[in-house]
Amino acid sequence: MTAAGLGPVLLAHGGADPGGDPWAGWVVPALVAVLPAAGYLVGAGRLRGSGRRWSSARTASFLLGTVLAGVALSPAIGAGTAGGHMAQHLLLGMYAPIALVLGAPGTLLLAVLPVRGRRAVAAVLRARVVHLVSHVAVAAVLAVGLLYLLYLTPLYALSTRSEPVHSALHLHFLLSGYLYAWAVAGPDPAPRRPGMAVRVAVLVGAGGAHAFLAKLLHARAPELPPGSGHGVAEIERAAQWMYYGGHLGELVLLVALFAAWYGHTGRAGLGVRPDRRLPAGTAAERG
Repeated sequence: MTAAGLGPVLLAHGGADPGGDPWAGWVVPALVAVLPAAGYLVGAGRLRGSGRRWSSARTASFLLGTVLAGVALSPAIGAGTAGGHMAQHLLLGMYAPIALVLGAPGTLLLAVLPVRGRRAVAAVLRARVVHLVSHVAVAAVLAVGLLYLLYLTPLYALSTRSEPVHSALHLHFLLSGYLYAWAVAGPDPAPRRPGMAVRVAVLVGAGGAHAFLAKLLHARAPELPPGSGHGVAEIERAAQWMYYGGHLGELVLLVALFAAWYGHTGRAGLGVRPDRRLPAGTAAERG
């Protein structure tokens, strides 16, 4: 397969290549789904092989996340339309990251790494830049703030014409969504994670900002996003998906947050704050 044949795979809005290999569009999605899943399964298998437990629910959640990410990048989405783009946004920026985060890949990594490797991971988590970007408020700005820049400026139109911009946009959706879900409700260790009240407040605020942008797109469909070339009805439909699909993702994240909080309250009397500590590798044995 040539580099030219991979171009339509990476261009979210470029559509299929009529003269290319019909299977070319599935290569990148398959790699995105299979490689992380294989690494996770190897780690879980090593853990179980050493006699330690690992939650099947976490495994299923992570595998679901890899599938959702792969589907988001696949030709099945029909990403040449505004609705297809919005489906990619919801899958890559919300649903896949939440499922991946709830799989606790960081905890699994800490469990299978040797002592030196665990120390290296802990050092990364204690770095100042990680402290900054992993704060739930900063993570919310990175995840939701870009959407305002994307849909209220010519950036969206540029992304339909530029392969590098499209690829960067996909990567940002996935990474910022993962960072935000981890900061809000991730079971993996996080540096100086704020308390429950702060995380709930940020989740509600970010959800409101996401919903407001969806309403703005719907109300100003004839002019937003600038230069998109999509029809008014198409933009209105995509805005509706953004509004209702966003609420669904936020509800799942809220349930995950309260479930984690409920699971931790049993140790509150002992003064233990699991969400603020960097656990040892054996913490993965919690199922």
